[in-house]
Amino acid sequence: MYILGVDIGGTKSSVVTAEYTAGKIALIKKEKCNTDLSVSPEEMIKRLFVLADGILEKAPDAIGISCGGPLDSKKGIIMSPPNLPGWDNVEIVKLFEQYFGVKTKLQNDANACAMAEWRFGAGKGCENMIFLTFGTGLGAGLILDGKLYRGTNDNAGEVGHIRLDRFGPVGYGKCGSFEGFCSGGGIAQLGLLKALEKERTGTYPAFFKKGMTEKDITAKSIAEAADAGDETALEVYRLCGEYLGRGLSILIDILDPQVIVIGSVFLHSKHLLLESMKEMIEKEALPISAKCCKVVSAALGENIGDYAAVATALEI
Repeated sequence: MYILGVDIGGTKSSVVTAEYTAGKIALIKKEKCNTDLSVSPEEMIKRLFVLADGILEKAPDAIGISCGGPLDSKKGIIMSPPNLPGWDNVEIVKLFEQYFGVKTKLQNDANACAMAEWRFGAGKGCENMIFLTFGTGLGAGLILDGKLYRGTNDNAGEVGHIRLDRFGPVGYGKCGSFEGFCSGGGIAQLGLLKALEKERTGTYPAFFKKGMTEKDITAKSIAEAADAGDETALEVYRLCGEYLGRGLSILIDILDPQVIVIGSVFLHSKHLLLESMKEMIEKEALPISAKCCKVVSAALGENIGDYAAVATALEI
């Protein structure tokens, strides 16, 4: 199969071509651009058509689109994702099928990444797998009994909304949520809180200077400070790992997976999270379930969005 994959994000979007042969995938060409939210969704989609035309060597056999939710994968409609303001009930599958004349499939990005890791990455060969995005936000894709589980209204896997504590960083519109503690933005919030505590004592962590706000602090800058030995930065990641273990314990107890695959922040900062995460899983999860579950980094790395779009096309 010759496939066109489209990955739409709140900041960047990309198109990729790939060959699928005998269960193996080979990425061929890729183009990307900024996601321009100052124009209409239809105008932005036209730009993706132009990018795709520039890399296609022939008519694709199928097209897959990966995009943040909420969306309706059955009807092919994007329904007001928080990272795509103005994209309200966009019939994107219809637009692609009209332009290219080829069957097109739309999938939630967490589900699409789960399919990609299950088909080609760290979850290959297992029956029960959870994929966690752990990037700007925290969402999950669920592979249960060898199938993608979408839920009643395409909304399964929104684990970031689970409240892990009464107080804490805000994520998914909820104080103390799983996403609040375990996302890039959540880590920045934790970093700011800990930095302000230190400021009261007249000291400043390496990632924080007087007058800084949350916008000036990132998960990356805190990780860099932690790697350099900064105690406050190390404490931020210890706390994040603790709550990651707490959230994973809930998923392990309920779903009894073989593998939990985690992307983005975990991919880069696993060494800062692992110890406190494991301690919490040992403390909170059912031993019989925890023993059979591996927690690993996404195997597809920085290209997971490309593979996710391709895996979505394969659902056709």
